[in-house]
Amino acid sequence: MTMRRGAASVGQDSVRLPGTATIAEAIHDGARRLRDLADNPRLEARLLLAHALGLSRADLIRDPHRSVETGTFNDLLTRRLLHQPLAHILGRREFWSLEFQVSPATLIPRPDSETLIEAALVHFAHRPPPRRILDLGSGTGCLLLALLHEFPAAFGIGIDIAPDAAGLARRNAIRIGLADRAAFLAGDWTKPIAGRFDLVISNPPYIPAADIDDLMPEVALHEPRRALDGGADGYDAYRTILGDLPGRLLPGGTAILELGAGQAKEVAALARQAGFAASLHLDLAGIQRAVVLSPIGD
Repeated sequence: MTMRRGAASVGQDSVRLPGTATIAEAIHDGARRLRDLADNPRLEARLLLAHALGLSRADLIRDPHRSVETGTFNDLLTRRLLHQPLAHILGRREFWSLEFQVSPATLIPRPDSETLIEAALVHFAHRPPPRRILDLGSGTGCLLLALLHEFPAAFGIGIDIAPDAAGLARRNAIRIGLADRAAFLAGDWTKPIAGRFDLVISNPPYIPAADIDDLMPEVALHEPRRALDGGADGYDAYRTILGDLPGRLLPGGTAILELGAGQAKEVAALARQAGFAASLHLDLAGIQRAVVLSPIGD
């Protein structure tokens, strides 16, 4: 989320393929056009071609010399070259080995956020598993639904300020088969509900407002600003959540929050002021990505 703005990639590399090409030719040309934009241009080209043709990636590998129509593939490449996120073009994103529908109403699930699920599994490894889970700013529902997948006796509530996000999360719960154990509401943090929970989880907005326009275009131009904007210093949402946590946790309850790079020290200090002890978990890049909060004295 902290990647900086890149240059647009529409120029001579936007030249379209002819009306037909072999699968191998289409992937090669797509990768060439995406080389300055994508971390893995060949993979993105393969995913876009499979989506355009309604085929699986295995189908593409099985018959690389098959001749295919390239019109839809060209259109998808053009959208990607204009920095539309790949997940928005495909309409889906994998998270915790589950597939989630995505839309511009929510943040796209990211591998970094899987650190929160890992932190929960570590925390509850030698404790009774959570039975009531609250997800604040639930977006696609990926955090809550991944947790319900791991804790089969739990029920969860997800809250998001955007009604479209709550609707998308409900549809994801249905698709994954967890609709009977999850409820998604539109509201401002915890205002729509009363009650206490064993686990509160959140990926709050944490980008300082002045930094948002400098993010990579896929984020700055295509993901909801309200899900990014953490206020002037990036900590507004943490202050709100920490202020409400004492009234939302059951005895022995835990909260796990996602952190932006470099925010661990300040969030831990805010947590101590609110009466919580903090422990930190690293993501795969070695960044302190999740903070686990327990009431001091528990």
